Amino acid sequence: MAKQGKKMKEAFGKVDRKVKYEVQEALKLAKENSFVKFDESLDVAVNLGVDPRKADQNIRGSVVLPRGTGKKFRVLVFAKGEKEIEAKEAGAEFVGGEDMVKKIQGGWLEFDRVVATPDMMGQVGKLGKVLGPRGMMPNPKTGTVTFDVKQAIEEIQAGKVDFRVDKGGIVHATLGKVAFSVEDLVENYNALIGTLVKMKPASSKGHYVKGVSVSTTMGVGVKVAYVS
Repeated sequence: MAKQGKKMKEAFGKVDRKVKYEVQEALKLAKENSFVKFDESLDVAVNLGVDPRKADQNIRGSVVLPRGTGKKFRVLVFAKGEKEIEAKEAGAEFVGGEDMVKKIQGGWLEFDRVVATPDMMGQVGKLGKVLGPRGMMPNPKTGTVTFDVKQAIEEIQAGKVDFRVDKGGIVHATLGKVAFSVEDLVENYNALIGTLVKMKPASSKGHYVKGVSVSTTMGVGVKVAYVS
């Protein structure tokens, strides 16, 4: 623990918390300050000028990162008939209906993302208290409630990231892995920010993007100079 504390202290010493860095430099600093032995995720936090309590300002959506996330997801699909076959052929690890609902209710959670066809949402709704808090509940706004299960699965594996503003008006999302090049991370960053900007509610006044910072999972936050 003492050794890790020392490394964290060194990481803090390399970042001026009062400075907002250009995005390339901010991402480079975040990468360089990774001091763990595994390939961490590199994440972004975007502070938006919205009030999540207002329905039209409760930002939620998804974006397919052009350079992917660096992760392989285990996809569970709730479907039946031809759509069940389609899901299996598209590479879904788990496909089912009521049997999967009961399995999850029994404590099984060996999956990362969930997709459901609209006609299955009556059954999937029973899992709201389990999937909701984990951010895995299928939702039309993120493209995970759809009859086009093949496309949904392909997008998830290609680097689709779901996001939702929290109570403090902040969106947290991954940009990839520390092993990614700065150029790839910048491309993913621009895709995410661009998507958020397009979603600005008409009722949001003043600065929409109030602040941005990037960091690794265990690392120090680096402020980004965002120009609207």
